[in-house]
Amino acid sequence: MNDFLSLTTNATKQLKKILSNAPNGEDSIVIGVDKSGCSGYSYKIDFANSSDFKNFEKVGNDDVKVLIDPKATMFLIGTTMDYKTDKLSSRFVFENPNEKSTCGCGESFSI
Repeated sequence: MNDFLSLTTNATKQLKKILSNAPNGEDSIVIGVDKSGCSGYSYKIDFANSSDFKNFEKVGNDDVKVLIDPKATMFLIGTTMDYKTDKLSSRFVFENPNEKSTCGCGESFSI
């Protein structure tokens, strides 16, 4: 079931850049969902050592290892992770077909 989260080319490039500066021993990114924000849930991204996360789904390729927290799987089915830059900001953006609404600032969502 590796197709539940896809990465755009921009997201893959940015993750590769971030991982090249990762703390010692960290070789991957872990994505989760936390209960927070004004809409109910928010995405969580952190560094990880893939050998510590054996039961996590893996997406990405040989250059970029992305691990999915098992508790987040049902929230991420069909999601595309992108990296967008504009005049004032740059950030990862999740295009999630399961979202029913998002907050005004775009930091949280509801399902």
